[in-house]
Amino acid sequence: MPEIHFDRYYRYEELTQLLMAFDAEYAGLVQLQSLGKSYEGRDIWMIAVTNEATGPASEKPALWVDGNIHASEVSPSTACLYLLNKLTSQYMKDPEITRCLDTRAFYICPRINPDGAEWALADKPKIIRSSTRPYPYDEEPLGGLVNEDIDGDGRMLMMRIPDPNGRWKPHPDEPRLLVRRDPTETGGTYYRVLPEGTIKDYDGVTIQLQPKKERLDMNRNFPLEWRQEGEQPGAGQYPTSEPEIHAIVDFIARHTNITGAISFHTYSGVLLRPYGTHPDDNFPAEDLWTFQKIGQKGTDITGYPNISVYHEFRYHPKEVITGVFDDWVYDHLGAFAWTVEIWSPQRQAGITEYKYIDWYREHPIEDDFKMLKWSDEKLDGKGYVEWYAFDHPQLGKVELGGWNALYAWRNPPPQFLEKEIAPFAEWALWHLLISPRLELHSVTASPLGDGHYQIQMVVQNTGWLPSYVSKKALEKKVVRGVIAEIDLPEGASLKTGKGREDIGQLEGWNNLGVALTAWGSADVTSERAKVEWVIFAPNKGTVKLIARHERAGVVRTEVELI
Repeated sequence: MPEIHFDRYYRYEELTQLLMAFDAEYAGLVQLQSLGKSYEGRDIWMIAVTNEATGPASEKPALWVDGNIHASEVSPSTACLYLLNKLTSQYMKDPEITRCLDTRAFYICPRINPDGAEWALADKPKIIRSSTRPYPYDEEPLGGLVNEDIDGDGRMLMMRIPDPNGRWKPHPDEPRLLVRRDPTETGGTYYRVLPEGTIKDYDGVTIQLQPKKERLDMNRNFPLEWRQEGEQPGAGQYPTSEPEIHAIVDFIARHTNITGAISFHTYSGVLLRPYGTHPDDNFPAEDLWTFQKIGQKGTDITGYPNISVYHEFRYHPKEVITGVFDDWVYDHLGAFAWTVEIWSPQRQAGITEYKYIDWYREHPIEDDFKMLKWSDEKLDGKGYVEWYAFDHPQLGKVELGGWNALYAWRNPPPQFLEKEIAPFAEWALWHLLISPRLELHSVTASPLGDGHYQIQMVVQNTGWLPSYVSKKALEKKVVRGVIAEIDLPEGASLKTGKGREDIGQLEGWNNLGVALTAWGSADVTSERAKVEWVIFAPNKGTVKLIARHERAGVVRTEVELI
């Protein structure tokens, strides 16, 4: 097994080799498969992790974990690798990991978007939002500024250009730092600030950003509330039009044992929950309470706030985002799904109380000084680069510098990566261990005389979540109850009861009150179900019983007739 380093980012070939090494090293614990091909023909790898000796992954409650749906958000792949490495290396050493993999399963997809990640990790990176497929038009864009590394130093910084009508000016106490020009101010030194890059077909006067040829956002391509291009840019021609999204939607929809999901993104340092399109009062109350409890555990473990997208993470107060992963998983499938935005440069700089999106529109100048100090002291000045002269091929004398966003903002700098991603493995483990778990409570075979027997099987849910997982799952009718079946010995016949019967859902205790109070607390056995049969078995033999629930797992047992 090659050594994994959590202070670097892996390109596709190395990532593939690592996953194949896990598959070879941990036979019986991991199983690697390709969910399909990307636009450019790369495999979309998924690795299932469970103790196959106690049953296949498909017969156990499961948690889906993915990363890197957006091209340049590569630290999520490392977060998935960290989880995979911890599960495999600590199995039979850590009792919680051992219990989890003996009774449950992970489905881990480290890189949904291998094509876009290759562009982002190239020696000369090209940054796009998602897929490399041309969209919405298969034609080369004309004219405009192309964001790229123009001086060959491996960075894409900012350009500042002296301009009497520029919107920015140096701060009087820190000339590296540019601040907004006052609305009525004149007579100073002002700059126009642009992304580093070249300008195609420059007319000597006007500068516009060249639109990307690849404008897809694959996290707008999921089925729930999908909207066309005119309503929401980047969503594709139809829901799951993109091969990467079709592959994971097909897998998740077919694997009804999935009880929750975590999708890793960057950046903001928050745990995001549905909905993005509706206020919290649109939830079944029990589901909202459960989301909040899961989120609070995530906050306790990771330090990241857990928030509602609709209430606290909207790009514009009058706009919503549709067709996203976590909304689809919750609303269509009734599983508790999260988007984790890894990394907060602000928090690293000591800015703890800030609005995640609003901060970019308005914040105190003191925050900028904190950010600059953080770059100087913790990043050795590599985050915010001091302005230096450059002879631009179209604009002439300019200065390059400012924030190196790919290094300091988009993902954790490599030296901070492991510390940042490590806590999520613990939260993912906890998130899976709260799933419903079907277990046998008791089984009896009571002789009634003349070759007749009464067979009784009692099953129970030992998990925190109910067997159906969420009220939304019941509302959408996507899950049925526990199915009990009886297989009779040769020569036997069934007198009462059914060969296959739905015996209903089993509750969990996720909505148990915080303490015993006068309000009323009756710990009834709603997590149990009983099924009985009367059979005629003149030759005795062995009765085989099975109880299964698509989300809570499978129980098999046998009873010898005497």
